[in-house]
Amino acid sequence: MDTLYVSNRIFLNSDQHRELFAGGILVSGIDGKVSKIFDTPKEVQDYLIENEVDMYDFGDLVVMPGLIDSHVHINEPGRTEWEGFYTATKAAAAGGFTTICDMPLNSIPPTTTMANLRTKVNAARGKIFVDVAFWGGVVPGNADELREMIYAGVVGFKCFLCPSGVDEFGHVSESDLHVALRKMEGTGSVLAFHAEVECKGHQDHAPDVNPKKYQTFLQSRPDQMEAEAIDLVAKLSQQYDVPCHIVHLSAARALPSIRTARANGARLTVETCHHYLSIAAEDIPDAHTEYKCCPPIRARSNQDLLWQAVCDGDINMVVSDHSPSTPGMKLLTSGSKNRGDFLKAWGGISSVQFGLPLFWTNCQRYGLQIPDLVRLLCTEPAKMCGLDSVKGRLEVGYDGDICVWDPEDTFTVTRDIIEFQNKANPYMDRKLRGVVHASFIRGYPVYRLTEKFGAPTGNILLKKVSRRGSKAIKFN
Repeated sequence: MDTLYVSNRIFLNSDQHRELFAGGILVSGIDGKVSKIFDTPKEVQDYLIENEVDMYDFGDLVVMPGLIDSHVHINEPGRTEWEGFYTATKAAAAGGFTTICDMPLNSIPPTTTMANLRTKVNAARGKIFVDVAFWGGVVPGNADELREMIYAGVVGFKCFLCPSGVDEFGHVSESDLHVALRKMEGTGSVLAFHAEVECKGHQDHAPDVNPKKYQTFLQSRPDQMEAEAIDLVAKLSQQYDVPCHIVHLSAARALPSIRTARANGARLTVETCHHYLSIAAEDIPDAHTEYKCCPPIRARSNQDLLWQAVCDGDINMVVSDHSPSTPGMKLLTSGSKNRGDFLKAWGGISSVQFGLPLFWTNCQRYGLQIPDLVRLLCTEPAKMCGLDSVKGRLEVGYDGDICVWDPEDTFTVTRDIIEFQNKANPYMDRKLRGVVHASFIRGYPVYRLTEKFGAPTGNILLKKVSRRGSKAIKFN
């Protein structure tokens, strides 16, 4: 049976509907696609007189497209104790995210070959509550794998310009990048860069500094590392017909280089993360390694510049970079002699469940509203990953992926509401604005605040690209 979603505040993110309105959305029970939009409550009532449907009336809650997080580390197989598909996608659904894109590390094996991609996809089957797409990885020596992985359906590739933290995912040189970019030209596939490089003359840290002080870690990864790396990305993006993307920008110092490259015609997109917009270095307590990530969280003055770049459109999207690990890897376990050592702890922040309220709590101070939230947390990630023909808006023919939430209500982050596997995160006990009430995948209720979860019926998304370059989204 078709399902009708009714609300006094609907935001479709469509060409015809750019504001909140009262009405309804009809989703087909056959294929889970949006089949009709009702522009007024009267149109809804007239339809119900002659048609039988399942109906959800959400009153004054906001009904909008399901959000998309294009930067999530799930780590299964191989490091499932860090995070697995089941827990990561439950957390995403509880946060209003209906599509996530899995990064090519830190699973074992990494998604750097066709064989490894098959292993990763098979590990996800039957375990996912939301739709999942996959990034491939560019590492030294795998250039001959890239086109086959594009044809198999990866959304793009990620590379590191400095050590990744895991031995099985090596970082690339400039010469490696030229080889990879030549292979990728003409395919439309995007290359994403972890943009930090080792700087000449820079020492990680002096031997007598206190590794439990956050400033010690911050000084070990100065913004010069990002600025020099982004200079390289900017140069490469102007040399090849390949869309390029900078992941987790933390250094506002690099923004002029990005602007110049775009002015010169580069197809260059940029993301930042919720932690860079929500936390400043001045607020991080010493020995609290749940705040450690790479690149690091920087000073409040830098954060202000990032927010300005979000408002100005220099930053295209905001993502979680959900990068979990065990308490032992984070050096958070009691009795550990290295407890609280920022230089030895794993760098990564868990937050896939809280992206919407983290952003909403802060963005209103900058004059950003629901259409901006959807653009930054949904539309632009879908476009960058090539999923925008079926995801990112609620128009006829698009997937009926829906997020229902209350923009006025607040909640406190506590351990008992966290769905991702390892609970340590820098937002514990923080009060946030914006409560997610439900998530629907192609019309199916995957999460309800009062009823919790349905079955894990998410789809594996493979972006089929023919060898002639035509594209279509296929669900497997």
